[in-house]
Order: sequence, then structure tokens, then C-alpha cells
Amino acid sequence: MATDEVINRTEYGGSVPVDNVQALASKDPKDVPVRYIRPEIESEEVLADESLQIPVIDISKLVVSGQAGYDEELAKLHVACRDWGFFQLVNHGISEAIDAMKKVTEEFFKLPLDEKMKYAQLPSTIEGYGQAFVVSEEQKLDWGDMLFLIPLPVPLRNLRFWPQNPNSFRLLVI
Repeated sequence: MATDEVINRTEYGGSVPVDNVQALASKDPKDVPVRYIRPEIESEEVLADESLQIPVIDISKLVVSGQAGYDEELAKLHVACRDWGFFQLVNHGISEAIDAMKKVTEEFFKLPLDEKMKYAQLPSTIEGYGQAFVVSEEQKLDWGDMLFLIPLPVPLRNLRFWPQNPNSFRLLVI
């Protein structure tokens, strides 16, 4: 399959085409368009009980049996699994990969609009640059555009929507 071929994925739904937010903002409107104004929503107060702290497990202490802190961390993991059923995992190395993805994504969003529009969503699709999940002309919208990509499974990856600029964008996943 050619990398510029568009795969139609109707199972993910589609989106009604809408104006690009960056283009709207560049017109220097005096007022935010009504479609982007949301009435204030009252939210319920979230109560936090400080005594119920989610267990934190340091995976770096569990790499080698017998290293300093191994037995203590293993005991914490046992309690977390037995009593909580979940825990927060730290020092796993994934944070660095996420930081790299954030950086290259920020570089993409700093590009000029015409460059980003090379990866624009097509009518009735959700993949690409724009706004996804817009189902009606009356729907309230977010004041921001997005880049929606399906990275996995690999056979569903549609490279037509994966930016080539910055050139490191595709290198992070492909």
C-alpha cells in the first residue's frame, strides 16, 4: 500500500469539516465565535483523603534480586497487588520517551498553517490534523486543533497523515 493512500476507517466514525482554529485566530476576530463558547458548568467538589495514597513502586529497585532496596520494594509491590489491585510505577524509562514525543509534537504545532494542512483530515474521517468527532453544525467545539493518528496495530497505521516535518516525527514511532 502506498504511504499516501487513504484508508477509509468508518468504524471510527467521521467528522464534519470545520474551520481551522489557527486560521480563525489569525483573522483577529473581535469576539470568539459562538460555536466555541461553552456555558459555565458547575462541577462537583472532589474530595481527597490524604490517608489513601496510591502505592508507588520504583521499578529500578526491582531489576536485580539482592540489590539494595529490592526486598522492601518487592514487599510494597506485593501489598499493592493484594490490597489495592493497582499502583503507580516510577523510574520505568517511559517518561523520557513521552517527553521526546511531546517535544516533536510541539515542533509540528509550531509549523506554519500551510505545512500542517498537508496532513489535514479528509471529510468523514477522524485521522489527521483538524478537529475530530464533530457530528453536527451546532456542536460546541474546542478552541484548538489536534493531530489524530492511529499508531497501532501497525497494519492500521495510515502514513498519509504522519508528518514528515519535523523529520524526527516519524522516527519516534516507525
